[in-house]
Amino acid sequence: MYYYPTYRNNYVPNKRMNVVRVTGEGIVTVQPNMAKVTLGASTEAMDVTQAQNNNSIIIARIKEALKKLGVPEQQIQTVDYSIFPQYDYKDGEQIFRGYKVQHLLLVTIEHIENTGIVIDTAVSNGANIVSGIQFTARDADQFVQQALSLAVVNSLQKAEAIAGTLGVKLIKTPIQVIENTHQQGTPIPFQATAFAKSEAATPIQPGTIEFKSTITAEYIYS
Repeated sequence: MYYYPTYRNNYVPNKRMNVVRVTGEGIVTVQPNMAKVTLGASTEAMDVTQAQNNNSIIIARIKEALKKLGVPEQQIQTVDYSIFPQYDYKDGEQIFRGYKVQHLLLVTIEHIENTGIVIDTAVSNGANIVSGIQFTARDADQFVQQALSLAVVNSLQKAEAIAGTLGVKLIKTPIQVIENTHQQGTPIPFQATAFAKSEAATPIQPGTIEFKSTITAEYIYS
């Protein structure tokens, strides 16, 4: 989290200080150049070891196929591994059906144009879960700071508008600036069933992403 320093400008806070408090917002819109995809395999079997083995075979096949596409191994990371007992219910009775094993991988794609190919390759090699895609940028910190600077400028514009309406003189250096939030565009959800095993790559439209920051600032006027 980024913080701007607190300035006091030789003013001593007291009950008679004239202070205007405003919220500033800054938004930077950019073209994403990276993607992160969560995908994996879910397998079921009566025996837990069999379910695990079946899952391991699929995951190994997916990893090998992605590496052949040029995705480095360090950009394929396990983010979830779960084992669940499965039950059916009939006439109010719980009947054991077997075990479900789920293994999810987070795949970082440095060349965003390959996102659809990565998804199709994973699906054609056994992936039956594709839970989300998040588009981002390599220089994310830079864009967050730009949005933060714009938020400060926006707060000053608001304070000047208020001072102008009131007919008072505004001290343009704030006595306090606090960052409230900064955020980036959210992941785009996908269902695994939406991906057909075909020669054509799944069409992915990254569009643009927003980096948004908001701050609260206090200015003195006289």
